[in-house]
Order: sequence, then C-alpha cells, then structure tokens
Amino acid sequence: MPRPVLQLVATALVVACLGAFALGVFTAPARGRLPGDGPVGKSAAVLQAQEATPLIDERIGGAPTPEELTPEEQAALEAEEKAKAEAAALAKAEAEKGAPAGPEAAAAVTPAPPPAVVEAAPAPTPPPKVEEPVF
Repeated sequence: MPRPVLQLVATALVVACLGAFALGVFTAPARGRLPGDGPVGKSAAVLQAQEATPLIDERIGGAPTPEELTPEEQAALEAEEKAKAEAAALAKAEAEKGAPAGPEAAAAVTPAPPPAVVEAAPAPTPPPKVEEPVF
C-alpha cells in the first residue's frame, strides 16, 4: 500500500482510540463505591421479592420418589432398629442400677510401655560457610 494510505489508516485508528478513551472518561460515574461503603441514591433501596423461591432440585424436577426396599433390606432395617432399641433399653437398665454405661463400663486396660529405644547422638552440624548467606 502507498505510504499516505497507511498514514491515513493509522491516524483513523489513533483518533478512534482517543475518542473511545475520552467517552469512557466523560461517561464514568463521578465517584465509585469502595469496599465497606453502602449504596447511595435512589437505586440503593433494598428490594423485597415477595414471590421469590429458591431454585432447588425439587422445584425443577419435582419431588423425588422414595425408593422401594427389597424384603431383605427391609428385614435388615428392622433388625437394626430392634438392636438399637435393645441396646438403649439395656443402657437404661444399667443406668438405673447405677453402673456406668458406655466406654467407662469396660475395665481399664493399660498398655505395656514400649521398649526403650537407644538413639545414637546425631553428628554435629558443620558451621555455615562464610560465602553462603545463613538464610
């Protein structure tokens, strides 16, 4: 391309850039808010949405359907509930007798002390070299 055309295109680009910058400066708000500043003006009113509901899976896809348990799973659940009820009744009976329930009821067993380990004295560390920094 001839040099005058390139100069014209470069001038047009510079004018467009300067114009965009000037428009950004002139149309910017007078003062922005800093962290901790509250909103000011008529747009600062807090809006209260009366019909707002959270967007949760149940609202989107409907209520989840409960899973049907097999007879084996149902029997296992009933057995577990029965065992818990029996354990609670036993703990209540022990508490009424005055015996401690739970881990305190078990006899205290002290573990044997570990065998003594003889450690060799570590070798002294050499002093740092003068040329190297200590940090």
